[in-house]
Amino acid sequence: MQGEKGKLFVIAAPSGAGKTSLVREVMKRLPSLRFSISYTTRARRATEKDTYDYFFVDKPTFQAMIERGDFLEHAQVFDNFYGTSKSQVQSMLDAGDNVLLEIDWQGAQQIRGAMPQALSIFILPPSRAELERRLRDRKTDSDEVIARRLRDSIDDMSHWNEFDYVVVNDEFERAVTDLQAILAGRGEALQRDRSGLRTLIPTLLG
Repeated sequence: MQGEKGKLFVIAAPSGAGKTSLVREVMKRLPSLRFSISYTTRARRATEKDTYDYFFVDKPTFQAMIERGDFLEHAQVFDNFYGTSKSQVQSMLDAGDNVLLEIDWQGAQQIRGAMPQALSIFILPPSRAELERRLRDRKTDSDEVIARRLRDSIDDMSHWNEFDYVVVNDEFERAVTDLQAILAGRGEALQRDRSGLRTLIPTLLG
């Protein structure tokens, strides 16, 4: 129906759960889905492009954007800041596009407060051992940084039950299919209160 607004989907995960790879694959398969590019103060990795992966800005610029109220949500993750442009998201929703935000659990909390109609998805790894393997396979962080990310991932994962849906990224193709089902409104079997998560969650949180 002409004039109908789009839907907002929020996806979050602990570092190393494979969220970015899943999002990129879903975006390829659903070309009508729009992606909100976040702002960040962290250094650009060699494989990343400015304005494509993130808008890379310095901390004074980011702080000025906070003071102007430019962000729909923003958060500090490790030593850096991340934020979602309010105007960017709203313009896409007003155009009738479905929008996907790739953020952390802190940002997801802010989105729920500002836009309670948003649907949220949390990505979990199949085990702590697999999470560590994925972090090491990136070959972008020191052992010290990896150890800190693993510690912080436990806190991140403790927020899983704040989300509407939970996807376990054990087998990549299955996880992509699960995400597509949620985005298409067929995610009933992937809701957070399903019995299949009762065994996994204690092993991840210890």
